[in-house]
Amino acid sequence: MRTLAGPARIEIEIKRSRFVAHAARVDDPAGAPAFLAAVADPAATHNCWAWRIGGEYRFNDDGEPAGTAGKPIYIALEGKDADHVMVVVTRYFGGTKLGAGGLARAYGGAAARAIDAAGIVAIEPRLECVIEADFDLTGPVYAALEACGAEKLDERFLPSGVAIRATVTEAAWPQLRRVLRDSTRGAATVRRAG
Repeated sequence: MRTLAGPARIEIEIKRSRFVAHAARVDDPAGAPAFLAAVADPAATHNCWAWRIGGEYRFNDDGEPAGTAGKPIYIALEGKDADHVMVVVTRYFGGTKLGAGGLARAYGGAAARAIDAAGIVAIEPRLECVIEADFDLTGPVYAALEACGAEKLDERFLPSGVAIRATVTEAAWPQLRRVLRDSTRGAATVRRAG
Protein backbone atom coordinates (compact mmCIF):
# COMPACT_ATOMS: atom_id res chain seq x y z
CA MET A 1 0.00 0.00 0.00
CA ARG A 2 1.18 3.50 -0.79
CA THR A 3 0.11 6.27 1.57
CA LEU A 4 1.25 9.69 2.76
CA ALA A 5 4.47 10.06 4.72
CA GLY A 6 2.82 12.82 6.76
CA PRO A 7 0.25 15.59 6.55
CA ALA A 8 0.72 18.55 4.22
CA ARG A 9 -0.79 21.94 3.44
CA ILE A 10 -0.23 23.92 0.27
CA GLU A 11 -1.69 27.13 -1.10
CA ILE A 12 -2.01 28.33 -4.69
CA GLU A 13 -3.69 31.32 -6.32
CA ILE A 14 -5.42 31.15 -9.68
CA LYS A 15 -7.10 34.26 -11.11
CA ARG A 16 -7.40 35.81 -7.64
CA SER A 17 -9.09 32.69 -6.20
CA ARG A 18 -7.08 31.14 -3.39
CA PHE A 19 -6.97 27.35 -3.06
CA VAL A 20 -5.70 25.80 0.17
CA ALA A 21 -5.22 22.02 0.08
CA HIS A 22 -4.76 19.81 3.13
CA ALA A 23 -3.73 16.16 2.72
CA ALA A 24 -3.45 13.55 5.45
CA ARG A 25 -3.57 9.85 6.07
CA VAL A 26 -7.02 8.59 7.11
CA ASP A 27 -7.22 4.92 8.06
CA ASP A 28 -10.97 4.40 8.12
CA PRO A 29 -14.05 6.12 6.71
CA ALA A 30 -15.07 7.25 10.21
CA GLY A 31 -11.92 9.41 10.39
CA ALA A 32 -12.81 11.39 7.25
CA PRO A 33 -15.46 13.68 8.81
CA ALA A 34 -13.10 14.51 11.69
CA PHE A 35 -10.33 15.51 9.29
CA LEU A 36 -12.77 17.59 7.22
CA ALA A 37 -14.01 19.36 10.36
CA ALA A 38 -10.43 20.05 11.46
CA VAL A 39 -9.26 21.71 8.22
CA ALA A 40 -12.40 23.10 6.51
CA ASP A 41 -13.02 26.84 6.79
CA PRO A 42 -16.73 27.64 7.18
CA ALA A 43 -16.01 31.20 5.98
CA ALA A 44 -14.59 29.93 2.67
CA THR A 45 -16.62 29.72 -0.52
CA HIS A 46 -16.16 25.93 -0.87
CA ASN A 47 -14.53 23.06 1.04
CA CYS A 48 -14.31 20.24 -1.51
CA TRP A 49 -12.85 16.87 -0.67
CA ALA A 50 -12.11 13.28 -1.61
CA TRP A 51 -10.86 10.24 0.24
CA ARG A 52 -9.74 6.77 -0.76
CA ILE A 53 -9.41 3.88 1.70
CA GLY A 54 -8.83 0.48 0.17
CA GLY A 55 -11.70 -0.20 -2.23
CA GLU A 56 -13.87 2.57 -0.76
CA TYR A 57 -13.89 6.20 -1.85
CA ARG A 58 -16.02 9.32 -1.63
CA PHE A 59 -15.82 12.83 -2.99
CA ASN A 60 -17.84 16.01 -2.67
CA ASP A 61 -18.09 19.21 -4.75
CA ASP A 62 -19.49 21.32 -1.87
CA GLY A 63 -21.54 23.56 -4.14
CA GLU A 64 -19.15 23.75 -7.09
CA PRO A 65 -20.61 22.59 -10.43
CA ALA A 66 -20.95 18.79 -10.48
CA GLY A 67 -17.73 16.98 -11.32
CA THR A 68 -15.48 20.06 -11.15
CA ALA A 69 -13.99 19.69 -7.66
CA GLY A 70 -14.45 16.45 -5.71
CA LYS A 71 -13.88 14.13 -8.66
CA PRO A 72 -10.67 15.91 -9.82
CA ILE A 73 -9.37 15.65 -6.24
CA TYR A 74 -10.18 11.93 -6.26
CA ILE A 75 -8.50 11.53 -9.66
CA ALA A 76 -5.36 13.10 -8.16
CA LEU A 77 -5.45 10.47 -5.37
CA GLU A 78 -5.77 7.71 -7.96
CA GLY A 79 -3.09 9.21 -10.17
CA LYS A 80 -0.62 9.28 -7.29
CA ASP A 81 -1.70 5.73 -6.31
CA ALA A 82 -2.29 7.02 -2.77
CA ASP A 83 -4.41 4.95 -0.39
CA HIS A 84 -5.75 5.69 3.10
CA VAL A 85 -5.64 9.36 2.13
CA MET A 86 -8.00 12.34 2.29
CA VAL A 87 -7.52 15.70 0.61
CA VAL A 88 -9.61 18.78 1.37
CA VAL A 89 -9.27 21.75 -0.98
CA THR A 90 -10.73 25.01 0.31
CA ARG A 91 -11.50 27.75 -2.21
CA TYR A 92 -11.75 31.45 -1.47
CA PHE A 93 -13.46 32.98 -4.52
CA GLY A 94 -11.50 35.85 -6.03
CA GLY A 95 -14.19 37.33 -8.29
CA THR A 96 -13.21 35.70 -11.59
CA LYS A 97 -15.04 32.59 -12.79
CA LEU A 98 -12.72 29.79 -13.86
CA GLY A 99 -15.15 27.68 -15.90
CA ALA A 100 -15.60 23.94 -15.52
CA GLY A 101 -12.21 23.03 -16.99
CA GLY A 102 -10.42 25.68 -14.96
CA LEU A 103 -12.04 24.51 -11.75
CA ALA A 104 -11.19 20.88 -12.43
CA ARG A 105 -7.54 21.78 -13.14
CA ALA A 106 -7.33 23.99 -10.05
CA TYR A 107 -8.82 21.46 -7.63
CA GLY A 108 -6.99 18.48 -9.12
CA GLY A 109 -3.72 20.42 -9.29
CA ALA A 110 -3.98 21.63 -5.69
CA ALA A 111 -4.69 18.07 -4.52
CA ALA A 112 -1.73 16.67 -6.48
CA ARG A 113 0.59 19.33 -5.05
CA ALA A 114 -0.56 18.59 -1.50
CA ILE A 115 0.08 14.87 -2.02
CA ASP A 116 3.53 15.64 -3.43
CA ALA A 117 4.27 17.91 -0.46
CA ALA A 118 3.25 15.15 1.96
CA GLY A 119 5.35 12.52 0.20
CA ILE A 120 4.38 8.93 -0.52
CA VAL A 121 5.64 5.91 1.41
CA ALA A 122 5.05 2.23 0.77
CA ILE A 123 3.62 0.28 3.69
CA GLU A 124 3.56 -3.48 3.57
CA PRO A 125 0.39 -5.21 4.80
CA ARG A 126 0.87 -6.89 8.17
CA LEU A 127 -0.84 -9.78 9.86
CA GLU A 128 -1.15 -10.67 13.51
CA CYS A 129 0.07 -13.99 14.82
CA VAL A 130 0.42 -15.91 18.10
CA ILE A 131 3.49 -17.95 18.99
CA GLU A 132 3.41 -20.44 21.88
CA ALA A 133 6.56 -22.07 23.19
CA ASP A 134 8.08 -23.60 26.31
CA PHE A 135 10.08 -21.28 28.58
CA ASP A 136 13.41 -22.74 27.43
CA LEU A 137 12.61 -21.75 23.81
CA THR A 138 12.03 -18.04 24.41
CA GLY A 139 15.55 -17.16 23.21
CA PRO A 140 15.11 -18.76 19.77
CA VAL A 141 11.57 -17.33 19.52
CA TYR A 142 12.77 -13.76 20.22
CA ALA A 143 15.61 -14.23 17.72
CA ALA A 144 13.16 -15.45 15.06
CA LEU A 145 10.87 -12.46 15.64
CA GLU A 146 13.79 -10.06 15.26
CA ALA A 147 15.20 -11.83 12.19
CA CYS A 148 11.84 -11.55 10.42
CA GLY A 149 11.12 -7.94 11.37
CA ALA A 150 8.16 -8.92 13.56
CA GLU A 151 6.86 -6.53 16.21
CA LYS A 152 5.88 -7.98 19.58
CA LEU A 153 2.48 -6.69 20.74
CA ASP A 154 2.21 -8.52 24.05
CA GLU A 155 3.35 -11.56 25.95
CA ARG A 156 1.46 -13.84 28.36
CA PHE A 157 2.95 -16.43 30.62
CA LEU A 158 1.20 -19.78 30.64
CA PRO A 159 1.76 -22.69 33.05
CA SER A 160 3.82 -24.47 30.39
CA GLY A 161 5.51 -21.53 28.70
CA VAL A 162 4.85 -18.28 26.93
CA ALA A 163 2.33 -16.95 24.36
CA ILE A 164 3.51 -14.00 22.28
CA ARG A 165 1.21 -11.93 20.10
CA ALA A 166 3.09 -10.19 17.27
CA THR A 167 2.67 -8.60 13.85
CA VAL A 168 4.73 -9.44 10.79
CA THR A 169 4.54 -8.40 7.15
CA GLU A 170 2.62 -10.78 4.94
CA ALA A 171 5.78 -11.24 2.87
CA ALA A 172 7.79 -12.31 5.96
CA TRP A 173 5.09 -14.66 7.33
CA PRO A 174 6.42 -17.80 5.57
CA GLN A 175 9.96 -16.98 6.70
CA LEU A 176 8.85 -16.56 10.33
CA ARG A 177 7.09 -19.92 10.27
CA ARG A 178 10.17 -21.60 8.74
CA VAL A 179 12.67 -19.96 11.16
CA LEU A 180 10.54 -20.88 14.19
CA ARG A 181 10.17 -24.47 12.96
CA ASP A 182 13.91 -24.84 12.34
CA SER A 183 15.18 -23.02 15.45
CA THR A 184 12.83 -24.84 17.86
CA ARG A 185 12.80 -28.21 16.04
CA GLY A 186 9.05 -27.82 15.60
CA ALA A 187 8.37 -27.37 19.34
CA ALA A 188 7.04 -23.79 19.04
CA THR A 189 3.62 -23.30 17.46
CA VAL A 190 2.72 -20.27 15.37
CA ARG A 191 -0.68 -19.38 13.93
CA ARG A 192 -2.48 -16.38 12.52
CA ALA A 193 -4.50 -14.56 15.15
CA GLY A 194 -8.25 -14.20 14.81
